[in-house]
Amino acid sequence: MLTQGLQFLLETAIGLFTLALLLRFYMQLLKSSFRNPFGEFVVALTDWLVRPARRVLPGLFGLDLATFLSAWAVQALLLLLIYWLRGFVFEGAPMVAAAAFLILAALEVLKYSVYLLIACVIVQVLISWINPYAPLAPLFNGLTKPFLRPFQRLIPPIGNVDLSPLFVLVLAQLALIIIDHGYHIVAGMF
Repeated sequence: MLTQGLQFLLETAIGLFTLALLLRFYMQLLKSSFRNPFGEFVVALTDWLVRPARRVLPGLFGLDLATFLSAWAVQALLLLLIYWLRGFVFEGAPMVAAAAFLILAALEVLKYSVYLLIACVIVQVLISWINPYAPLAPLFNGLTKPFLRPFQRLIPPIGNVDLSPLFVLVLAQLALIIIDHGYHIVAGMF
């Protein structure tokens, strides 16, 4: 029971930190403004890891590799801690285990990215219904527009209701199923 409680606390704390790192990465990638309370919070929360990492890992083609690889490393550390708590012993082929951990961490980062997209789409829809001129509306519009725009071009609004978020959410759920399947295949190597 103590192991389960510790695992829950680790997954919660490190998972939220990974989400903050990924949000920082995607805000920068999609050129969303950090000049709002939410953006400033994300920067303040992640700066202690991202700034030193940027000294070692420069950006590439406009991608903030330090932030993205930090999220990946944090997830790999979380997986290592969880397997260690469960009593997993790295016997036999340590290189295979290390490769499997890195792949599992990459799948976790991908899964967190999809969850982040789902949350941003839901918040963006709620803001657009309740108060489209809210201070955080431009942030969530910027984060979701690249995913909504292709569907908005194909599917016209029905009765002034934009159905593109529904299609994005359905595809995101499908992506989660595929990622989960891949995760179980790689985790089965242990």
